[in-house]
Amino acid sequence: MQPTDLTGKSILLIIGGGVAAYKSLDLARRLMERGASVKGILTKGGAEFITPLSVASLTGHECYMDLFSLKDEAEMGHIRLSREADLILVCPATADLMAKMAHGLAGDLASTVLLATDKPVMVAPAMNAQMWVHPATKRNVETLKGDGILFVDPGSGMLACGEVGPGRLAEIPDILSAVDDFFAGGSAYPLKGRKVIVTAGPTHEPIDPVRYIANRSSGKQGFEIAGALARLGADVVLVAGPTIEHTPDGVTRVDVETAWQMQAAVRKALPADTVICVAAVADWRVDAEAEQKMKKTRDGLPNLTLVENPDILAGISIMTTGRPELVIGFAAETENVVEHARAKRDRKKCDWIVANDVSGATGIMGGTENQVYLITEDSEEAWPRAGKDLVAAKLADKIAERLG
Repeated sequence: MQPTDLTGKSILLIIGGGVAAYKSLDLARRLMERGASVKGILTKGGAEFITPLSVASLTGHECYMDLFSLKDEAEMGHIRLSREADLILVCPATADLMAKMAHGLAGDLASTVLLATDKPVMVAPAMNAQMWVHPATKRNVETLKGDGILFVDPGSGMLACGEVGPGRLAEIPDILSAVDDFFAGGSAYPLKGRKVIVTAGPTHEPIDPVRYIANRSSGKQGFEIAGALARLGADVVLVAGPTIEHTPDGVTRVDVETAWQMQAAVRKALPADTVICVAAVADWRVDAEAEQKMKKTRDGLPNLTLVENPDILAGISIMTTGRPELVIGFAAETENVVEHARAKRDRKKCDWIVANDVSGATGIMGGTENQVYLITEDSEEAWPRAGKDLVAAKLADKIAERLG
């Protein structure tokens, strides 16, 4: 997308405390290059990393810090600041600042402005990985999203503290893109108000208390899709088989083990606008699970009778009442990928099929990359091999386009 002309737009940049505060100066400069007028509020923590003089020199406006400045408060400065901007951008947004926002606290200028404003607010969080995944932070993020606060989610990588994980400030181009999208009249959250159910991972079908039938699915692609949809504003329910994948931010996770449990969880989560069956559900299970561990005997191999598992995708696709607007299945194939996927779409009566080659040489099942074909009612697209996160983002965009 071409950079949006921000001429005439006013942005109030609130700079929280953290090593990433220095990046806010580059952000301000690049917003101004697009024509925006930028004013800065520097928190006490932010001033430990950059100076008010650097903010003022760069923006050409006074840098505000003190809630009780006599000059400003004589003019009700915090109210004026909160109402003059077209967008309030918090970068970096610390765990402490987001907690104040979520609970309506107003003990300093930044939190007071955020509570007093009637203008859109966008936050770009940055913090230690454990702080980002802490249940308290997750609750605060969910509260803020529910209040309509826009988020530019942090990335993962090496953090200033030396740890590796989520919590790294989003790259400046990504923040700029979110601002561009906001002012371009589009929405950074085209799926807001839409509910999506995603299944992911394998299922484990017990043979006895210690053995089961399964497959090599890691669940990574499904988890990435759930996260990508949540970042577009969707209300996402992720029904996950046994996996070690981390739950994406903003996603409601339901853990299951067997195909029958997965089917029940999906049905319970309905109705939904879209259901995406990414999970590699075991096709068969034993007809009767042994109550005790099966022992080797001299009588030879045990006789295991297999029966079919429920077909979750087909069951949703043929619903006569309350069928989701868009039903998407996945086809993991080892040969004739497109041909088998076409046949599966017809057979299951779903709207789209995302097909991939999972033969051993590809390294796709259980790996970090994917190469897929998207087969719809009227088209077939071959997507280049890419990280599963990029595949997920592209599919989420396609879904947003389809749902309008």
